[in-house]
Amino acid sequence: MIKKKTVFICMNCGYNSFKWLGKCPSCGEYNTFTEEELFDRKNSDTYRHFDKTFLSPLPDIKKDEEERLKTGISEVDRVFGGGIVKGSISLIGGEPGAGKSTLALTIADRIANAGIKVLYVSAEESANQIKMRADRIKAKSKLLLIAIETIIENIANIIDKEKPGLVIVDSIQTVYKQGVDSVAGSINQVRESCAHLLYIAKTTNIPIIIIGHVTKEGMIAGPKMLEHMVDAVMYFESEKYYKLKILRAVKNRFGSTNEIGIFEMVEDGIKEVNSPSKLFIELSEISKIGSAVITLMEGTRPILIELQALTSRKNFGIPQRTVTGIDYNRLLLIIAILERKLNINLENQDIFINVTGGLKVFETGADLGIAAAIYSSFKNIPISPKMIFIGELGLDGEVRPVMFMENRVQEAKRLGFIECVIPESVGNLNTDMKLIKIKNISDLKKIIFE
Repeated sequence: MIKKKTVFICMNCGYNSFKWLGKCPSCGEYNTFTEEELFDRKNSDTYRHFDKTFLSPLPDIKKDEEERLKTGISEVDRVFGGGIVKGSISLIGGEPGAGKSTLALTIADRIANAGIKVLYVSAEESANQIKMRADRIKAKSKLLLIAIETIIENIANIIDKEKPGLVIVDSIQTVYKQGVDSVAGSINQVRESCAHLLYIAKTTNIPIIIIGHVTKEGMIAGPKMLEHMVDAVMYFESEKYYKLKILRAVKNRFGSTNEIGIFEMVEDGIKEVNSPSKLFIELSEISKIGSAVITLMEGTRPILIELQALTSRKNFGIPQRTVTGIDYNRLLLIIAILERKLNINLENQDIFINVTGGLKVFETGADLGIAAAIYSSFKNIPISPKMIFIGELGLDGEVRPVMFMENRVQEAKRLGFIECVIPESVGNLNTDMKLIKIKNISDLKKIIFE
């Protein structure tokens, strides 16, 4: 009896070894090797050569004028870089229950309503389950075709017969290729199924979106090579205690990876949020102690969010530094600058920082707002609700400018803010807002709070 050839594959990066290893020599992870049967691509008829190899001087190549497919959802188009590129294959991942299937079905319905045939292939749910979701989001287009299929070869035949303008496969972990002798969801099956879909997309110029599950670590299930094979990788993130959902690009060969799409879960499906700043700030006329408004840049979009700080005297023990939504080490740096430059004693104070709305702040443009909120809480002095803070803090207490200053100020003006505290080194800005320019963090004490 002939023994089947097997190979051990790292679940994290796809590294191959003919024996089991405790630690992957490629990515350094432990206990990630699984045994898979060796797949011989030479015997597969999927990867046949083109009839004629394409060869042309670069200036002679003509670009298709309609290379992008508009989804009709501005937030999705923003993340994709202006629409889905024809002939591309994109991967959307997310935690169970995040709304990946609902988002995919919404995209399919919007494109079908524009007169383009869409094929939605489900390998996880029945037709009745998909119909229930479609009724909830009010999807009724006759150009939206639903196929319940798990075999890649059969999916390819349906695509060849129907010739749709877009294909959605839900999900890549539940479909399988007949020529691969392993179960669906295994390393070989995920890789070969994706390669087959990639071949279809490139040879037919039909864009394909595949849905992928994530592991408990938050990574898309399957080897990292799956992310290398596709043209775009999107994560659909969902906050557990908020209705807010974010579509974030981590890889995009045809657009920026800095853009995000913001959505809100409502009764009839997922609704895009065109003015996200209103979700994160409370437009009020009442001054608050320890509350400061800052701006974040997500790609080319400025978003206003509210920072809250609370200081409380600690009579014994080590004071706490509790943060939600910002970098802990950045907070320690700002506290040290405040103690040195404003001569305030925070070593016996519990300090709590919270970013409203569940967003996470990574950029340094929030430094000035964090400092203002902490100082306001410590001195028990309220901050004007019509004031916004933009600036980075240096170790000497200097206030430095950040990128897209004018865009940030214009967004604040649009939402009704009157005053803006910015670095002194910023040049003239095209706005009629009152600009309060400060050079050092010590100026914050003299100009704002006294």
